[in-house]
Amino acid sequence: MLHGYLWWRLVRGTTRPGRARRLLTWLTVVLTLLPAAAVLLRRTLSLSAQEPLAWVGFTWLGIAFYAFLALLVLEPVRLLLRRWSRQRPAVQPAAEPVPAGRAAPAPAADAVADSGPAEPAPVDPSRRLFLARSLAVTAGVVALGTAGTGVVMANSAPVVRRVPITLPRLDPALDGLRIVTFSDGHLSATYGGRRFERLVETVNAQRPDVVAIVGDLVDGEVDELREEVAPLADLVSEQGVYFVTGNHEYFVDTAAWLRHLSTLGVDVLRNERVPITRGGASFDLAGIDDRTAASSGVPGHGASVDAALDGRDDAVPVVLMAHQPVQVEQAQAAGVDLQLSGHTHGGQLWPFDYVIRLDQPAVEGLSRHGDTQLYVTSGAGYWGPPMRVGARPEVTVVELRAPGG
Repeated sequence: MLHGYLWWRLVRGTTRPGRARRLLTWLTVVLTLLPAAAVLLRRTLSLSAQEPLAWVGFTWLGIAFYAFLALLVLEPVRLLLRRWSRQRPAVQPAAEPVPAGRAAPAPAADAVADSGPAEPAPVDPSRRLFLARSLAVTAGVVALGTAGTGVVMANSAPVVRRVPITLPRLDPALDGLRIVTFSDGHLSATYGGRRFERLVETVNAQRPDVVAIVGDLVDGEVDELREEVAPLADLVSEQGVYFVTGNHEYFVDTAAWLRHLSTLGVDVLRNERVPITRGGASFDLAGIDDRTAASSGVPGHGASVDAALDGRDDAVPVVLMAHQPVQVEQAQAAGVDLQLSGHTHGGQLWPFDYVIRLDQPAVEGLSRHGDTQLYVTSGAGYWGPPMRVGARPEVTVVELRAPGG
């Protein structure tokens, strides 16, 4: 549908039948197939071979999306201009001069009888072509400008957001404890290398007490991304680095990745919890599988807040790592104080944040759901088009506060 509409407005509407239209039609077909090829050939091509295909295919997909939006916005303008053009009076040929001394001929009787409202003049084909090309150029400039800005934004250094969150049951000895969290690295053919190293450096610069990675770290197998994920071993945290699965961890060899993460000093929380202590006080850090885990076909995987919290001291606060914000429904029922999530990318490409709200209770930032607070980070990487529009990559420093702290 998207590419069909683009062809109709950008190719058919701006060209006359002939060689140029045929070439542009074939170009549209090729560009339509590139994103699908990038996805379908991911498992058969090496990472180096995937990279140019993914960059071109997914970048075009982002440009095409914003061209589509721009043309839709311009559609009423096009229709109004065409209507105005049809209503403009046609230019009448000049009357033949009447020789001196002769009276002007009277109009024919049948012409007088048939006279009535003038029919609107047909649109001049050259004028219509000019209008179509002008609107196409406008849409193209908007799409390229928006997508280009999005590419720069997505590949820039992540912003650091400091979010103080008060937990009513938190012991004052834990006041100020920093949980540095990020999500959605989506290491792949188009994201990794120096950008991921910079992300790790940004996390370390916050002097974390705990590092929480809330899912969707990878989009590929261990053998493909071993070097890309290696910077995780450089994370420095007073009380550990923890990870929970996202839905994308179930598109690859999940077990292999969980084994590999442990060799990098990352502890995977699968429906379990660990105590985080300081000054004789503690809170529980719990983590659960992604909500898609049970349907993934991976044996033994499935989200369970009850299993993670079984046997805990209810007087101790609990912070839950869960990839998808919608899992806050279970967290609220279980009496969780704070849930940390990702998954949404903050929308990644505006206006997708409005679509995400149909499935998730929050897109980004801090919100309250009964007695449970939810923080959704907008993520560090991207999926699909290598761009972010209206959603900066981020690292979040959650500063736990005790009441009155």
